[in-house]
Amino acid sequence: MEEENWDYVNEKWEHVGPAIREACKDLVLSDEQLKLVMQRLTEEINKGLSKATHDEAVVKCFTTYVQDLPNGTEKGKFLALDLGGTNFRVLLITLDGNNFDMKSKIYAIPQSLMLGTGKQLFDHIAQCLALFITDLGLDDVILPLGFTFSFPLTQLGLTKGKLVRWTKGFNCSGVVGEDVVALLEEAIARRNDVKIDVCAILNDTTGTLMSCAWKNRNCRIGLIVGTGSNACYVEKTSNVQCVNHESGNYDKPNMLINTEWGAFGEGGVLDFILTEYDHDIDNNSINPRRQIFEKMISGMYMGELTRLVLEKLATDGLLFGGKCPNGLRQRGKFFTKYVSEIESDAKGKYGNCRQVLAELGIRNAVDQDCENVRYVCSVVSRRAAHLSSAGIATLLNKMGEDNVTVGIDGSVYRFHPHFHDLMTEKIGHLQSHKFDLMLSEDGSGRGAALVAAVASRDR
Repeated sequence: MEEENWDYVNEKWEHVGPAIREACKDLVLSDEQLKLVMQRLTEEINKGLSKATHDEAVVKCFTTYVQDLPNGTEKGKFLALDLGGTNFRVLLITLDGNNFDMKSKIYAIPQSLMLGTGKQLFDHIAQCLALFITDLGLDDVILPLGFTFSFPLTQLGLTKGKLVRWTKGFNCSGVVGEDVVALLEEAIARRNDVKIDVCAILNDTTGTLMSCAWKNRNCRIGLIVGTGSNACYVEKTSNVQCVNHESGNYDKPNMLINTEWGAFGEGGVLDFILTEYDHDIDNNSINPRRQIFEKMISGMYMGELTRLVLEKLATDGLLFGGKCPNGLRQRGKFFTKYVSEIESDAKGKYGNCRQVLAELGIRNAVDQDCENVRYVCSVVSRRAAHLSSAGIATLLNKMGEDNVTVGIDGSVYRFHPHFHDLMTEKIGHLQSHKFDLMLSEDGSGRGAALVAAVASRDR
């Protein structure tokens, strides 16, 4: 960065005029507003944990049935299957104390399978698993498998989870309400050529926590800020009322909870901070009035939020000489990666910004336009970082422990140049426990293998 003393977190934006600030003011959240967000999230989490209110709770706080974190004694070869989008990965992880070796392969899921039958989808996955194992010459070895399934699940045990609803463009028939582990096991059994023991099903947030906990024993929270947003944390088992004791003996002191906090705000509790831009995003989404918190934070919506603000400013004559180019009028044309690129420019330099604007058909932007665009990007991404921080501060207060490490994964946190610093500063303001933020490396894959390893360690 060219200006060594530039403090982005406390930037004053002295070159941005009052009219632009006024148009963006509802996107700037005070600590008082964030503390009210925390208070409401705490109430929602408690509803999710309680048996009496779980069914109607918005923040579901699903029990993961993971009660142990890695302790360094895990040994052996473990498979991981990571399904959460248009590709899935199969990994073989070899653990020996602190030594770790990983081989992995990515397989595509054609659109026809994403919209076909569940049987077709799981047969395809089982076939790819068999190919992977044969390539590694492990056909005769019984391999424990951890299955990362990044869709909303009601878990009834470590190896039993029913799909609540498909997201991310999937709509396979015959899967909603079914146990996805059983569907995978049936597909493996139909082949008769591989020996796989499915030890655990989990989602990517749990995987992130487990992966970071293997490297850092203080990790107690997992956070995803990517296409979507979610968090999980370590709760006292005595506070978790929805454990299904028929599926096993879950009597250890702690239990990982998958909050599914993306849904926070359904039912109106976040209406006090929603802007006209948020309502526009929500009304034009494929799931109106759902996943409200996620829509204010995650990468799936951050670029579009920015576009809506820029379009309004241009239309109101405050940007680009009042000319709003076609590129800014089209939904989805302002990508979230543009936000990170524009904010990677050093203060007073606009190279990335001009490149992005050129892609949108704006070739004659003056420096003031670029500064204003950078301000809009920063307001949108800062709000996302501050809302994520309010969520993490809520969990830290709930746990009441010092020196908790938060394992974080996802493209927004990974690629935005200031997200980490914004979160570190704001979490420190909103609560008083000592904490640390840690970038996860390959969370959902490695984490799934580690859940399998911990499960087989305790068998």
